[in-house]
Amino acid sequence: MNLYMGKMLVVDLTAGSVTTEPLRAEWLREYWGAWGLALRYYTDAVSPEVDPLAPENVVVIMTAPLCGTMVPLASRMCLVSKSPHTGTIFESNVGGSFGPELKYAGYDGIIIKGRACAPVFLKIDDDRVSLESAEHMTGQGIFETEKLMEAAIGAHGAKTLAIGPAAENMITYSMIGSESYRQFGRGGTGALFGSKNLKGIVCRGTGAVRVADMARFLERTDYYTKNDLLCDDNLWAKTDGTPILVEVTNEMGIHPTRNYTKGFNGRKEKLNSDAIQAAKLGNRACASCPMACGKFTRVNSAEIEGPEYETLCLGGSNCDIHDLEAVIRFNRLCDDLGLDTMTCGSTISLAMEMTESGVHNFNLRFGQVDEYLKIVYEIATLSTERGRDLAKGAKHLAAKYGAEALSMEVKGLEMPAYEPRGNFGMGIAYATSERGACHLRAFPIFATDPHDLEALVSDVVDAQNANSIKWSLGFCDFWGTINTTIEADLMSAGLGEPVSAEELDRAGERIWNLSRLFNLAAGFTAADDTLPKKIMERPLEGGRHEGRVFSRADLARAMQSYYELRDWSAKGIPSSRKLAALGLDTTIL
Repeated sequence: MNLYMGKMLVVDLTAGSVTTEPLRAEWLREYWGAWGLALRYYTDAVSPEVDPLAPENVVVIMTAPLCGTMVPLASRMCLVSKSPHTGTIFESNVGGSFGPELKYAGYDGIIIKGRACAPVFLKIDDDRVSLESAEHMTGQGIFETEKLMEAAIGAHGAKTLAIGPAAENMITYSMIGSESYRQFGRGGTGALFGSKNLKGIVCRGTGAVRVADMARFLERTDYYTKNDLLCDDNLWAKTDGTPILVEVTNEMGIHPTRNYTKGFNGRKEKLNSDAIQAAKLGNRACASCPMACGKFTRVNSAEIEGPEYETLCLGGSNCDIHDLEAVIRFNRLCDDLGLDTMTCGSTISLAMEMTESGVHNFNLRFGQVDEYLKIVYEIATLSTERGRDLAKGAKHLAAKYGAEALSMEVKGLEMPAYEPRGNFGMGIAYATSERGACHLRAFPIFATDPHDLEALVSDVVDAQNANSIKWSLGFCDFWGTINTTIEADLMSAGLGEPVSAEELDRAGERIWNLSRLFNLAAGFTAADDTLPKKIMERPLEGGRHEGRVFSRADLARAMQSYYELRDWSAKGIPSSRKLAALGLDTTIL
């Protein structure tokens, strides 16, 4: 097959077996790959009521059609399952080189079922695939686990997915690390592996991805690389990476500080792009990427690839920590122990505010570095009472102590580092995301009017559809100027058959609606499309939007407009007309 390998690995951990099955070709022109195709496989495999941590749950890891080719920024792969942290359908994606390596080994994706009776890891060496004992890896951090799996396959540079102690303890916001410093980060991916007694996956592949006409494919790839990717709108990723957003969001007044109390950090220069550049050792790129947005940094003995913007804000400004060395140490602890830095930082900042406001004393206070670093280990290992409390995330922590007015989450997922009171578009994006508060579904922070509800609703819907197909084709978010016209041209050249932008647009909307159907069947309703009390009731402090709230009335108007634009009912249910237009059947679940 052109672009696809035509084969899926099926891992039944209960039976201890690994088999293969043909790729479902009839789904390709509707869901394409990565997010979309993994979603279709997943919804075909489980009931929406499944317990995320039960053996009956399934994990689908899927590459993208352009992954493993020379197309730049197209190496990302997706994991789809039901989140143990939120109970929603969710997708997480990761860059690096594991996706291409899996295709070089001959597989488009992996379906993981059941639960092993003892810790194992999956070893993929081209067509030699086996489950191996991981008993000696139990309790090891991600960095050491990656080394042990690489040694087991006997190939330096083999690509890895691994979990740490947090996932073994099934912390619901634990993550899966990949090749050191890349992650399937949000939603509890690590807990899914932990619940299945799967310590990790190591892969080595020596094959190649076939395209229809190599000369034309390379010509189109070269054209778009030179004339669209490597342009001023995208080069910030190469020169500065995501830390540039520290200055951008502060200027906009949407930089969360002190558990989303303020929209501006008066000490931002300690964590901004200039601070990162001063500490930078070098750059790192994902497969087939000329941007090399990853920045290796070191302050004294603390070293990491990063920190990225979300960590600089949620583990820095939002905790009132302005010591870059401390944030690097926080980042490295999370990466090795296996915790999502966003949820971890946000939950710690909540505990800090709860302590300082007298709700409950966790001995965690804004700006206090020592306890801020100690609590990360306590969370991952469940070794103290406060660690066990924070290990449940912001929603559960706030509910236990009656602090719901301070908790910053949507559908149980802690909010990213963009303040909704300063940009209503981000609030609409958070409220309507299928996996809870998320900035990777829509990112309207550059809107002309950040409080024009009607325009922002339209922008969010368009972006959600566009990103659904972009993640399905494996493209990185940092090709910010890419569109379905470019994507269709590259796919046409690779497949050797015509693909239209309109076909991809429709697929993006189909993927979004299928996710909605799953969540509805899992018990979510329009009432879950909401925002934290703090955003709707407590005026923002500091910055350009001081004194603003995103009121319940504004949110209600936005949701009504959103549902109408999507052709969903007032209860947030896709109409039969919309489903028919997208070729979806409610009985698909």
